[in-house]
Amino acid sequence: MASPITIITLIFLFLLYSAEAKRTYIVRVKHSDKPESFSTHHDWYTSQLQSISTDPQSQSESESPLLYTYTTSFNGFSAFLDTDEAESLLRSESILDVFEDPVYTLDTTRTPEFLGLNSEFGVASGYSGHASNGVIIGVLDTGVWPESKSYDDYGMPEIPSKWKGECESGPDFDSKLCNKKLMSSGGGGFSTKRESVSPRDVDGHGTHTSSTAAGSAVTNASFLGYAAGTARGMATGARVATYKVCWSSGCFGSDILAAMDRAILDGVDVLSLSLGGGSAPYYRDTIAIGSFSAMEKGVFVSCSAGNSGPTRSSVANVAPWVMTVGAGTLDRDFPAYANLGNGKRLVGVSLYSGEGMGTKPLELVYNKGNSSSSNLCLSASLDPTTVRGKIVVCDRGVNARVEKGAVVRDAGGLGMIMANTAASGEELVADSHLLPAIAVGKKTGDLLREYIKSDSNPTALLVFKGTVLDVHPSPVVAAFSSRGPNTVTPEILKPDVIGPGVNILAGWSDAIGPTGLDKDSRRTQFNIMSGTSMSCPHISGLAGLLKAAHPEWSPSAIKSALMTTAYNLDNTNSPLRDAADNSLSNPHAHGSGHVDPQKALSPGLVYDISTEEYIRFLCSLDYTVDHIVAIVKRPSVNCSKKFSNPGQLNYPSFSVLFGGKRVVRYTREVTNVGAPNSVYKVVVNGAPSVGISVKPSKLSFRSVGEKKRYTVTFVSKKGVSLTNKAEFGSITWSNPQHQVRSPVAFSWNRF
Repeated sequence: MASPITIITLIFLFLLYSAEAKRTYIVRVKHSDKPESFSTHHDWYTSQLQSISTDPQSQSESESPLLYTYTTSFNGFSAFLDTDEAESLLRSESILDVFEDPVYTLDTTRTPEFLGLNSEFGVASGYSGHASNGVIIGVLDTGVWPESKSYDDYGMPEIPSKWKGECESGPDFDSKLCNKKLMSSGGGGFSTKRESVSPRDVDGHGTHTSSTAAGSAVTNASFLGYAAGTARGMATGARVATYKVCWSSGCFGSDILAAMDRAILDGVDVLSLSLGGGSAPYYRDTIAIGSFSAMEKGVFVSCSAGNSGPTRSSVANVAPWVMTVGAGTLDRDFPAYANLGNGKRLVGVSLYSGEGMGTKPLELVYNKGNSSSSNLCLSASLDPTTVRGKIVVCDRGVNARVEKGAVVRDAGGLGMIMANTAASGEELVADSHLLPAIAVGKKTGDLLREYIKSDSNPTALLVFKGTVLDVHPSPVVAAFSSRGPNTVTPEILKPDVIGPGVNILAGWSDAIGPTGLDKDSRRTQFNIMSGTSMSCPHISGLAGLLKAAHPEWSPSAIKSALMTTAYNLDNTNSPLRDAADNSLSNPHAHGSGHVDPQKALSPGLVYDISTEEYIRFLCSLDYTVDHIVAIVKRPSVNCSKKFSNPGQLNYPSFSVLFGGKRVVRYTREVTNVGAPNSVYKVVVNGAPSVGISVKPSKLSFRSVGEKKRYTVTFVSKKGVSLTNKAEFGSITWSNPQHQVRSPVAFSWNRF
């Protein structure tokens, strides 16, 4: 039997029930004892509670003391009971244990705690997250499910006067559904040529991202029993303005531009876009164009880096005025095992929540079907006579992971093990499969395939272990997270940072099952998803917190604070690793590192960038005037003061492209946002093939807001061959209070 999972105290429910004698109890049950007269365990538990109730007035479904039904990692339920009721339950032969709900301080998303956000929903003492209630975060996505508890506005003050937007009605969306948390829902009136223009989210993605950025705290949240606790966004006090720009056929540039335009006029402080793709020049990049206007109006823009990793040069949304966010793992996992017939146990992950497989091992089959694609478990590729009643091994790739399980189930298979290939390496992403299924890494998958090939009777038993915290090492760069170098402007290092993006729990739409498949009839208020779509809104929410703490900071200052304080060591104090092959990661994968909001609140120095400097940057790209005008939206542009090199932009990181030259020289300017009379000394971490010198080597600031410039000279050492290799280093301005770190990437040829 699976070990019991820990349930966070149901504080909200304590407030709902005034009877002081009542408590929340967890009840462990013999699942096999369920009478046939009850179709579900939920019905059985409800009947048991009604039979022992000391409150005959509480008999209706809406007043039922039953709180949660657990079927996977814990067999039983939780309920609101008095002492007599708890003792009565314990006398039943089918009840194994009854105990009071223990008190824990868990976050369901895990990310607030993982990122160091305190219990008052802030980033540090004296900066409560509730102070962010004047901040408005605009989310461009698939819309919103307004009934989600993540948009509860209880206790929030009135909408700030700077807000100029309004809630938009639709065929299935009443404007009255908006409130002081969910202030606006642009329903896609930007384009009427596609499906319903309602703001309602029928995909789930938009609800997930917006609740990650700024969702209210929701107690007793979980995904089908997994990751139980309190779910909340990064900036719980911030307002959410959603703009529907994505449809079943994709996210259209016309909608994106119109939504960004509207959001700027509405008065948002942050824009979050978990979408993108391609590597077009900035004047052909809709997001780059729209976000330039946002930046100019003081709006911070956060975008996902893309999910095309570990392929190099796959990073998207690379405009320097945009924060480009990659994905890393958390210190939480959802372990599952395959106990093989040869005595070996294979470790994997899973979010399967249905009935288990029992205790009898089943036969394993692999690559036996109706076509050459049966190893991938593509639709109609499996032979039912071969897989019926067995566990099917499917190679990861091509079709959706959860779709593979549906194919196996439809062919009569009773379980699935999805095994990674070289493309995904050792990265494990948990999924809510429609049948008992686990995912394993490439090395484990190779062992599994060899076992099936060499054993005359290969068997396995799948075991699911629920939720485990404090996993080491973490964070690890997700294999799917898109990588640099930047193909549009190699002189700008992208991605900028990584944030939590693997197995993230957040709000979900009631219009669709957690897998997104048509045949998935399950419904859940929260879902667990992975992708840079999930890491992006984390940074959007953190930017909202920094905006609340420092309303005078520009978008580039906020971006600089998040970048220069990012960390590059995991929770074992070792350098960040890459899930693709478990090798050491580098700035082309993680940018400046993993965000640290506590340190970003007080970065010491920032690299600020004005609109005019961005224009000088664009002029250095040899774009035509018309191209630049298309981006900056001015009648004309004067490029007489363009940079000699795009890398001269006052960016918080360095990307040095020698391109046949031996010497590259960049000048940067830092602004003191720390204490007056601060002194910083430079610490250089060089690369084997490059010499680095910094002048001056010490910066002294007499006042807050004072600016100082420094120049870095990079020299490619003699004998270095001009190949496609890359090397890395760093430049850090340091004093006892602050470490202002900039990663440096070196390349000799254009990628």
